[in-house]
Amino acid sequence: MKGKDYPRTPDGHFFVSKGRMWRCTNPALDDSTRRAAVKELMQGRRGVQLAKTEDETRQARASVDAAKRRLGERGPVWWQDDSPDEGGKHPRNTIYAEWWASLDEETRAKGDPPKS
Repeated sequence: MKGKDYPRTPDGHFFVSKGRMWRCTNPALDDSTRRAAVKELMQGRRGVQLAKTEDETRQARASVDAAKRRLGERGPVWWQDDSPDEGGKHPRNTIYAEWWASLDEETRAKGDPPKS
């Protein structure tokens, strides 16, 4: 999350962006594994943008999914405390509702969708 200042749950499992909870990268990954997976993720995303056929798009999306799984952002959860995967939900609809409500307005605004 370098360069971003999204609110992070106290347990470090999620960050909030555009009003949704997103899984953080597994902090137990060694640096070389993380870097390789991030490189694969960026290549996959670029491949999705540049794809000219459905097959190219499918392959690129599969690469993105594989990289996100290696990073721990998809698939089985990487934490061991039995807390649920709350990804994709607004924090007020999760076990983190009290934490979200306790944040100051400026901090919550960093995780909410932009106002039109």
